[in-house]
Amino acid sequence: MEAYFDNSATTRVLDSVRDIVVKTMTEDYGNAASKHGRGVRAEQYIREARSIIAKSLKVEEKEIIFTSGGSESNNMALIGAAMANRRRGSHIISTNVEHSSVYNTLGFLEEQGFEITYLPVDAQGHISLEQLKESLRPETILVSVMYVNNEVGSVEPVEDISRVIKENQPGALLHVDAIQAYGKYEIRPRRQGIDLMSVSGHKLHGPKGVGFLYVGDKVKVKPLIYGGGQQRGMRSGTENVPGVAGLGAAVKEMYTNHKEKVDYLYGLKEHFMDRIREVEGCTVNSQPGRESAPQIVSVSFQGIRGEVLLHALEEREIYVSSGSACSSSHPGISGTLKGIGVKQELLDSTLRFSFGMFNKKEEIDYTIETLKELLPVLRRYRRA
Repeated sequence: MEAYFDNSATTRVLDSVRDIVVKTMTEDYGNAASKHGRGVRAEQYIREARSIIAKSLKVEEKEIIFTSGGSESNNMALIGAAMANRRRGSHIISTNVEHSSVYNTLGFLEEQGFEITYLPVDAQGHISLEQLKESLRPETILVSVMYVNNEVGSVEPVEDISRVIKENQPGALLHVDAIQAYGKYEIRPRRQGIDLMSVSGHKLHGPKGVGFLYVGDKVKVKPLIYGGGQQRGMRSGTENVPGVAGLGAAVKEMYTNHKEKVDYLYGLKEHFMDRIREVEGCTVNSQPGRESAPQIVSVSFQGIRGEVLLHALEEREIYVSSGSACSSSHPGISGTLKGIGVKQELLDSTLRFSFGMFNKKEEIDYTIETLKELLPVLRRYRRA
């Protein structure tokens, strides 16, 4: 039996996604900027996908900018907003548990003269709203937070964060990295006070190499890519018709009977968390039930390095990812486990199990029985 539990790294595409990608690569393969019939048909795929996504968020179609994925969306949001609003100030607030595509982009902005404040998180992975309030200044132009943490699945209180910003520094923008959240939550940027939001297609059973950035209608962002003026000049370059069409198909399917799909993922998560208790020497780092995201569970295994266990599981066709913290002290993706207070001896003994729509409870049962078999052997080997 194969058990693929690395869906937060990437997902298998849905059949509807595969079909439309193949169709737009082999039949309707025109350039969306071309004026002839094939180009017009290609442009229709772009328009349809933009419409599907806008409806899922209850926003206007013009507020959706297609990108190459989450990293580009995060770069465009942070650099674009910072440069467009630099005259108003140069202070940015983020957290010490952000993805590297946010953290490293903020490092670039520091080199350009911006000042970055990194907020810590508590044991549940949440920032303090009081600390956020105290960190806001007249020169604060941007706050960037992750909706769902990609390592442990903690969910930030986005609406409360937005309220604190708007009440104390209304000119500051809120950017949300929703790469692990979109598809799992009903997100309403306008109601929740989100000005900029990043999404990646391959986290929700769509294609790799495509994503989008939501940019509120009145939000100023400088483009990162210049050229032929596609997407109203905000992101030039030949449009990725197969990728965009596939993303639209994934969004349409994930947000059809959405509650049932989310309940299914929570059912997998709860089954896993119930059964992992049977495994000796395990510490679950994620919050139970609906207190955290439906698809992510972080587990530390006492007495065994995470990488060793990862490869032992791989030999049994069980695929997970390492959740270990690296030794570097800079705030970033690897700072999450330290940030929530995981014990030092468990930092390099952690794996992330992440679920998707193709997983079954039988795969979880197979994984638990395999862990029961492997761990005693691996621990004895380590002691020897």
